[in-house]
Amino acid sequence: MTVAVETSGRVRIVRIQRPEVRNAVDRPTADALRIAMLDLAADDSVDVAVLTGDGGTFCAGADLHALASGDPERVNRLEPTDRAPMGPTRLEIDKPVIAAIEGHAVAGGLELALWCDLRVMAEDAVLGVFCRRWGVPLIDGGTVRLPRLIGMSRALDLILTGRAVHAQEALDLGLANRVVPTGSALDEAVLLAEVIASFPQTTMRSDRRSARGSWDLPLREALVAEHHLGVGSIESGGMGDGVARFTSGAGRHGSYDD
Repeated sequence: MTVAVETSGRVRIVRIQRPEVRNAVDRPTADALRIAMLDLAADDSVDVAVLTGDGGTFCAGADLHALASGDPERVNRLEPTDRAPMGPTRLEIDKPVIAAIEGHAVAGGLELALWCDLRVMAEDAVLGVFCRRWGVPLIDGGTVRLPRLIGMSRALDLILTGRAVHAQEALDLGLANRVVPTGSALDEAVLLAEVIASFPQTTMRSDRRSARGSWDLPLREALVAEHHLGVGSIESGGMGDGVARFTSGAGRHGSYDD
């Protein structure tokens, strides 16, 4: 088994388990990751996922040894499908996913991290388009998501040079959302996932869908889409309990504890 799945409360933890190759992804692993995320989307008992890798490394990208040995299904050369080379990177699911990054998240591993909503990064972890030196393209969303996250100029710096990006720079760029002590990325990501899972989910998912969908729309259309999604969440009862809690005195002075 190269991908392990466990559940803690309303948080699903998905682990790549190929530490002997720094969690590089071959075709069976890619398919297992994709299935794990489809299962997350369909499972009403969980709200947020954390994606990580075993052995102190997030993911070193595609398994080039498997590719060199003739893995016949590594890339669909005819047309893109949602069965992407790295697994889930062409899926659009309605639940947040957080990357817990120790060690390296490079090449296709960086693309997996970019697919996630948030990235919790250990202070000695490294990101980068390391496949640049081998002539391997970004084909799992890297050239699309990286400019959207950090801007075109900064993204091209990383895409063209393939240089290493350490945790503090990743945080400064907006590529990492949290930098935490080495060895604690998974625990911190799970805590963050638990906070997100504690919120009213209908409204949170509606706002997430609006934010992600706005990239494809002109401003006016994006505002209209936001309005319809927001009204839909209100009509579904998504904010009723929260408003009742607020009017009863919860959340004074910005407290999240009640």
